[in-house]
Amino acid sequence: MIAPPPPGTFHPRRILVRGVNWLGDAVMTTPALQRLREALPAAHITLLTQEKLADLWQRHPSLDAVMTFSRDESPWSVARRLRAERFDTALVLPNSPRSALEVWLARIPQRIGYARPWSSWLLTQTLGLRPGKVPMPRRSVNEVKRLIRLPLAVPSLAAALPQARAVHQIHDYLHLAATLGANPEPLPPRLEITAAEMRQAQEAWLEKLQVVGQASRLPPGKAGEMPALLGLNPGAEYGPAKRWPAQNFATVAREVSRSVGNCRWLAVGGAGDRNLCHEIARLTDNGVLNLAGKTSLRQLMALLKLCRLLLTNDTGPMHVAAALGTPVVVLFGSTSPELTGPGLPGDPRHQLLTSATPCAPCFRRTCPIDFRCMTAIRPDRVVKAVLHSLSLK
Repeated sequence: MIAPPPPGTFHPRRILVRGVNWLGDAVMTTPALQRLREALPAAHITLLTQEKLADLWQRHPSLDAVMTFSRDESPWSVARRLRAERFDTALVLPNSPRSALEVWLARIPQRIGYARPWSSWLLTQTLGLRPGKVPMPRRSVNEVKRLIRLPLAVPSLAAALPQARAVHQIHDYLHLAATLGANPEPLPPRLEITAAEMRQAQEAWLEKLQVVGQASRLPPGKAGEMPALLGLNPGAEYGPAKRWPAQNFATVAREVSRSVGNCRWLAVGGAGDRNLCHEIARLTDNGVLNLAGKTSLRQLMALLKLCRLLLTNDTGPMHVAAALGTPVVVLFGSTSPELTGPGLPGDPRHQLLTSATPCAPCFRRTCPIDFRCMTAIRPDRVVKAVLHSLSLK
C-alpha cells in the first residue's frame, strides 16, 4: 500500500471525487464540493458518478469535469479509464467497498475515505466516525413493538436528535473534504438550472396545464394569468414506510386549490409512481397533471424550480427542490429530518412534519405494525403548512 504523504507536503492538483449513487444523497454532497472548490481553486476536480445522475451535475460551479459509469460496468473497466486521467488524489464519498476498489485499481496515489470493513485496506488515509455522527440503525420488529408499548413520556430517538450537534448527513461529506483543507462549516446544498431550461419546461407543459384546468372543478384565474405551479411528489423509492397515503395527498391538493384559487399541481416521480400519481389526480377531480416518469432529470429540475413549493415525502426530489431554492413541505415517518432533512438544517423556508410516535424513526422500508408515524400526520395540518409556506412567497 502506498503510504500517505506527510501533512503539509502534498498539494493535490487533479482530484477525483467518487460520488454517491442515490439522488438525495448526491444533493447532500454539494456543500462538500463547494467547500473543496473554495479551498483548492486551482485544482482540477472531476466527479465520478453513475450515468443516471450525470444530468444533475451539468454546469455545477464546483466541478471541472464529470465522468460516468453504467450500472453494469465493472470496477476494472472504470479503473482503466480513471488511470488514463492521472489523478493524484481520490476522495471517496460512499462507504462501499466497490468505490474504494475502483480508485485502488486506478493506482491513484492518495485515496481518502471513511474506515469500513473490506475497504479500509484499499485506502491510503481513513477516517473514523466524525464528532457528532449519529448512526442510523434499522430497528428490529421486536424493538418497534417494544417501543410502542412504552409510556408516552419516554422520549423517542427523534426527540433526542436535535440536542446533538452537527448530526445532519451533509457533515459526513464535509468532514471528508476537510482532509484536503476544506472548511467543514455547512453551506446550503446547491444545484444549477438555467432560465432557458425553465422556459422550455414551461412551454412544453403549458398546453397540458390548460387542459388540466379545463377538466378540473378548480376556480379559473384571470384571462391570460399563469396559474401558480405547486409540486407534489407522493412516491419514495426506498420503500412504502416513507410514503404518506395517496388519499391524504389528494385531500391536501383539493383543499389548497380551493384556498389558493388559480393554481395547478404537478405530480412528479419515476415511472413506478405513474399509477400512484394517476390515482391522486383522479381523487382531486383531475386538478393534478401527472408527470411521473415523463421527464428527464433536467426537466424535473426545471419544473421544481418553477414551482412555488413542493409537497413531498422524504425522497430525492425533495433534496433537489430545496437545492434549487424551492420551499418544501415534507412528511417524515420512518426517517429523521434531523439526519436527512432538505436544504441547510434549520432553513425556515422548509417545513418538516413528523408525529410523536415512539418507534420513529425506525429506518425500515416497510412498517411492521400499523404505519402510525405517517397516518398520525393529518391532512388538515399539512394544508396549514402548505398555505403558510405559500404566504411567505
